[in-house]
Amino acid sequence: MPFFGTGERFEVGSLNLYRDGLLAGASIVAKGTLGILVAINLSATTTAREILRGLEILKMPTPMVQIASFMLRYINVVNDEMQRMAVARSARGFEATGVRQWPVLATAAGALFIRSYERGERVHLAMIARGYQGDLPKEERVANHAKDWITALSIPALALAISLLSNWLG
Repeated sequence: MPFFGTGERFEVGSLNLYRDGLLAGASIVAKGTLGILVAINLSATTTAREILRGLEILKMPTPMVQIASFMLRYINVVNDEMQRMAVARSARGFEATGVRQWPVLATAAGALFIRSYERGERVHLAMIARGYQGDLPKEERVANHAKDWITALSIPALALAISLLSNWLG
């Protein structure tokens, strides 16, 4: 971006840099950095269950929250099944060393899909047998403290400061 554009131009060594391109590049870097900081902050301070509860509070559609909840619960189950299948293949002397072994791996992926689907069916039937009617049980709401608000508002405040600074410079 800094190498193409119109308007004011700066010479840095043998490079010609354009002001508009530098500002656009800095804006992209700032937005990306803020996005990463928000993701790190959220993942470091909030459990997956709390994130799902927050999505419910924010009125995200219930089926989407439930799909995400089931995905988080059963991703470890599917991963364990995949590891068991890998142990069984290696116990039979299988080593994936090249393209010639891809059909075996594709067959294993298909078998994993079918096993996961069947397990999902069994889990669904068990949930219905236990009275599941489309809603997961709700947990109590946790009170927020001043520290939580300060932590949550620090990144948006930084984003606002950068935005105001870029508007002032631009």
